[in-house]
Amino acid sequence: MPAPIRLRELIRTIRTARTQAEEREMIQKECAAIRSSFREEDNTYRCRNVAKLLYMHMLGYPAHFGQLECLKLIASQKFTDKRIGYLGAMLLLDERQDVHLLMTNCIKNDLNHSTQFVQGLALCTLGCMGSSEMCRDLAGEVEKLLKTSNSYLRKKAALCAVHVIRKVPELMEMFLPATKNLLNEKNHGVLHTSVVLLTEMCERSPDMLAHFRKLVPQLVRILKNLIMSGYSPEHDVSGISDPFLQVRILRLLRILGRNDDDSSEAMNDILAQVATNTETSKNVGNAILYETVLTIMDIKSESGLRVLAINILGRFLLNNDKNIRYVALTSLLKTVQTDHNAVQRHRSTIVDCLKDLDVSIKRRAMELSFALVNGNNIRGMMKELLYFLDSCEPEFKADCASGIFLAAEKYAPSKRWHIDTIMRVLTTAGSYVRDDAVPNLIQLITNSVEMHAYTVQRLYKAILGDYSQQPLVQVAAWCIGEYGDLLVSGQCEEEEPIQVTEDEVLDILESVLISNMSTSVTRGYALTAIMKLSTRFTCTVNRIKKVVSIYGSSIDVELQQRAVEYNALFKKYDHMRSALLERMPVMEKVTTNGPSEIVQTNGETEPAPLETKPPPSGPQPTSQANDLLDLLGGNDITPVIPTAPTSKPASAGGELLDLLGDITLTGAPAAAPAPASVPQLSQPPFLLDGLSSQPLFNDITPGIPSITAYNKNGLKIEFTFERSNTNPSVTVITIQASNSTELDMTDFVFQAAVPKTFQLQLLSPSSSVVPAFNTGTITQVIKVLNPQKQQLRMRIKLTYNHKGSAMQDLAEVNNFPPQSWQ
Repeated sequence: MPAPIRLRELIRTIRTARTQAEEREMIQKECAAIRSSFREEDNTYRCRNVAKLLYMHMLGYPAHFGQLECLKLIASQKFTDKRIGYLGAMLLLDERQDVHLLMTNCIKNDLNHSTQFVQGLALCTLGCMGSSEMCRDLAGEVEKLLKTSNSYLRKKAALCAVHVIRKVPELMEMFLPATKNLLNEKNHGVLHTSVVLLTEMCERSPDMLAHFRKLVPQLVRILKNLIMSGYSPEHDVSGISDPFLQVRILRLLRILGRNDDDSSEAMNDILAQVATNTETSKNVGNAILYETVLTIMDIKSESGLRVLAINILGRFLLNNDKNIRYVALTSLLKTVQTDHNAVQRHRSTIVDCLKDLDVSIKRRAMELSFALVNGNNIRGMMKELLYFLDSCEPEFKADCASGIFLAAEKYAPSKRWHIDTIMRVLTTAGSYVRDDAVPNLIQLITNSVEMHAYTVQRLYKAILGDYSQQPLVQVAAWCIGEYGDLLVSGQCEEEEPIQVTEDEVLDILESVLISNMSTSVTRGYALTAIMKLSTRFTCTVNRIKKVVSIYGSSIDVELQQRAVEYNALFKKYDHMRSALLERMPVMEKVTTNGPSEIVQTNGETEPAPLETKPPPSGPQPTSQANDLLDLLGGNDITPVIPTAPTSKPASAGGELLDLLGDITLTGAPAAAPAPASVPQLSQPPFLLDGLSSQPLFNDITPGIPSITAYNKNGLKIEFTFERSNTNPSVTVITIQASNSTELDMTDFVFQAAVPKTFQLQLLSPSSSVVPAFNTGTITQVIKVLNPQKQQLRMRIKLTYNHKGSAMQDLAEVNNFPPQSWQ
């Protein structure tokens, strides 16, 4: 059989292939020849054939049939054969294949070989692909070579020991005695691999970390010698002595100094020396400085040293290399909360990075800019960020708008500035804002009583002829509907008032209704605004009636329902129209933190900001109860009786119920008219007599078994029952909600509906947060009047926020024990 071609000739031949198919044909032909040679046990050319097979493997072609040939080469006595055999084993074998276990004995023999180069091959192979079984069997040999005086073998043994520790961490203590003298070695290769080994041991074992902290002075001395040593051609890289070893030592010092005062104190001086003496003109010096900064920030360093580290990152921002600028921005973003004032000094440089062409740098600069905003620089920073919002790419607009909203809400110097800023965002990037931007701005405007005339005038001018930014149009429609009388009267004092007639205002709202750019939600805002203006305008009521009646036959079901209801207000309930459409009251803010709680915000300590709720778009108590009217599928459902005190006469509430009774309810609060203050239903006398006159718990009948009403997605709700001896028709149900998941469930709301033969009263819950891990419960009392002693059945509706998502579920409870209703 002729001698196979050499590897060099094969490479040259393959490179002449003009197409993928031609190359594949050459490879298949050569593989066939190699297989034939393997079958004939041709020892002469086995090494050459395996080398060619490895080249084909690197090109992506299958070469698994050469695995056993690699083992035969490893068993050979020739160094050239062993070298190719071990290389093939590292490329073609891994611990998932049982074939590699056959190598264990060969590697053990080669680790004890008389030639250091053969020992080095065995160490490299074991350190590359040794399995946990191989590492257990050969760890003793590796530990012996770690103690040898041969620096060539020690550095390879140290790296092999790292692999052994990763595979079998319990063998770590075996290498502890061998590490004592590793740092005394003069050879930089041994020093480097020794530091890698110590780093691995410290990261994996707290005991080892405590043990090696005594080596900090020795590591500091080695690092100092590297800095102060003169030119050494063997280790010099761009004028710096062995930067690879310096970086490794800095990383180990970072681990040893973390959360340890003594170790941090011992390395403060050398870190300052490295930070001030390292040359920054070359990338090598920048790499060392970056590791120095990370070490300073991670240990308990002095404040002056931390300022020095941040100043180094500030200089990085001026570097022409994009990677260095990105690294600097990322590092500053991590440290801005702990060293806010030091980072603030580089604010102008950070803001300049917003203009960078690189999108990654631009995003990091935007995130860092928002982190730097506080009450002192809010005006200047918002000016820059609004300019960025105008010119940035679409993928940045949503995050930027959201950040501006949060910063303005937290640090706004005045309400007018706050309103102007939000309007500027809506004008610039209205299509990208979050869903809650509209209700939040409406609430802000509502609560700023003195700004109503100014705001409605600004919004009116903002949407003249431009309906592209739908959130802006929605807010403008709402404000025009609420404060249209202020717009027409020209009462604005903050800027020159404009002269607008009632017809011009209605023209704008009607054009919003017919615009192709208007969404269904926007049209709903516009129609409701027109309806509200019927109580604010005097000369255009007939025109408003005509517009509303037209949309009573709209193909948009939402608009049609609104128009039908508004028509009913004009005709049957005209005497209630002014009360239902009166101006919205000031919306109260709800705090989630205690009144004395202090939070840290961008370098300033100040009271926790108030968390606001979006404004209700309809009658809250009644609409929430009516959400449940369809749950039981019939007309014999009674709504929940609210426990809040009434704010209007009972007759008005009854008329409102009659009004809603003529309309098909869908359970959507937004579809109902949006009155400012809705009269609440008066509680029936028999229910008040039985439940509200005095506490029920003085005279109750215990012993009724409890039930599990709901158990899904980690939320469990149990019902316990009590009967009043003074009024046997009354059942008191106590619900207990628990949460077995790992995160709290917030904004928890429990609602219930029962058939019309019952009367139901929900008292206030103990909390709105269901704690995680079953560490607490929410309790809420339900009082049910059952005069006819019928079997209880109930539909419940649960809403809450969990893991950042709004959750809602419906359930039916029919398994009430007989004692609870008989």
